[in-house]
Amino acid sequence: MIRRLYDWTLSLSAHPRALWALAAVSFVESSFFPIPPDLIMIPMILAAPRKAWLIALVATVSSVLGGLFGYFIGAVLFDTIGQAIFDFYGKSEAVAGFNERFNAYGAWAVLVAGMTPFPYKVITIMSGWTGLSVPVFIVASIVARGLRFFIVAALLWKFGAPIRMFIEKYLGLLFTAFVILLIGGFYAVRFL
Repeated sequence: MIRRLYDWTLSLSAHPRALWALAAVSFVESSFFPIPPDLIMIPMILAAPRKAWLIALVATVSSVLGGLFGYFIGAVLFDTIGQAIFDFYGKSEAVAGFNERFNAYGAWAVLVAGMTPFPYKVITIMSGWTGLSVPVFIVASIVARGLRFFIVAALLWKFGAPIRMFIEKYLGLLFTAFVILLIGGFYAVRFL
């Protein structure tokens, strides 16, 4: 089933209304959809490099709006929809213990999930469920999703198709390493 969904999502990049499809996938991926918008973004940017920044902007804005929908799911619909989404992603066990510490580090959690391969939708729902400040959530989401999508767009714009394999295989790992180094640096400054 996931493979068919993946293939269908990829086919949207060639659709005449691909920008709208990207907006829709970016929106739903931030709250419940399992396939990332990068799957549509990459072929779109390779096909039209001059539109790289517009494509990244559409993905960012749509993703943040979708994140707000995820926040709504967590705040209002957690017992019905939110719990089912967490069960699907195997994150139900982590919810109880994580909830206690979440708001203290909520902005960091949003930044980490927004840039790394960790499912951003889990954090958007958790943010609503725990009552993370909406302005904090929005700013962290804009920064995280903007960095993620604009870095992908910049790499594709500059290097074209040869960088595609690197992005698909290693960029998530590099984002994760960057976030770990960033958090480690703040930790070192604060405690050393």
